[in-house]
Amino acid sequence: MIFFGPPGAGKGTQAKIISELLNIAHLSTGDILRKKLLEQDKLANELKVIMSSGNLVSDDILNSIVSLRLNKEASKGFILDGYPRTLKQSEFLNKFLLETSNSINYIFDIQINFETLKSRILKRSSEESRDDDKIEVIETRYNEYISSTQKVSEFYKEKYPDIFHEIDGSLQIQEITQKIRQILKFS
Repeated sequence: MIFFGPPGAGKGTQAKIISELLNIAHLSTGDILRKKLLEQDKLANELKVIMSSGNLVSDDILNSIVSLRLNKEASKGFILDGYPRTLKQSEFLNKFLLETSNSINYIFDIQINFETLKSRILKRSSEESRDDDKIEVIETRYNEYISSTQKVSEFYKEKYPDIFHEIDGSLQIQEITQKIRQILKFS
């Protein structure tokens, strides 16, 4: 399963709920990267600079991190949240799935406008004290999403229309979860 949507759309919230419901791994690149930031090595320092400016981590770094996790989880199922973000990452993922005889069964694209996102992220920032939830960073991340990840979502929508589902991200958390559960035929 893949969750798409701009930062703050609710991908992580929904992926967590659905992963618990189905008892499968929730692979959030954001969480994986934030955990890596706590380490005191060269890569962690590079990531701090990249992420605090709102820029995306390189494809090679993310591909290696994700493939390590997918190798552990592929047989049981998984939810990808925040990956793939670029066409290069989607090519890597498709090749990985083919080589390991796995496939994606559902793709959810949570869509939401920028003003709603901005107020939601600022609220999250005050509750969770995340360094990446500043206005300048939000705008950079949103623009990055529009210029790269949205193209990936459109690629999947075109290539896999039968498993691609657009969800209104301005709805309440429970309403979004209910829509996803209906699609999964899990009421």
